[in-house]
Amino acid sequence: MRTQLRKIGNSKGVIIPASLLKECGIEGELDLSLEDGYLVLKPVQTKREGWFENYKEDQDDDVWKSVSPESDSDDWEW
Repeated sequence: MRTQLRKIGNSKGVIIPASLLKECGIEGELDLSLEDGYLVLKPVQTKREGWFENYKEDQDDDVWKSVSPESDSDDWEW
């Protein structure tokens, strides 16, 4: 897809079609960077966004069943 640079004040801009923005998941704020001579646009992610998307609350239930306080109490100092 080709497009033209357009004058916007003292800068230049590019019109990005809505269908392309939707496919990339870009809605609001962008992170603009230069990588190997290419301009790269990425959607800005908030900190910790998506950390718990695949978390299942019951997945950690079996972890503590194998641990008993008596199993390592010989190493404790009171």
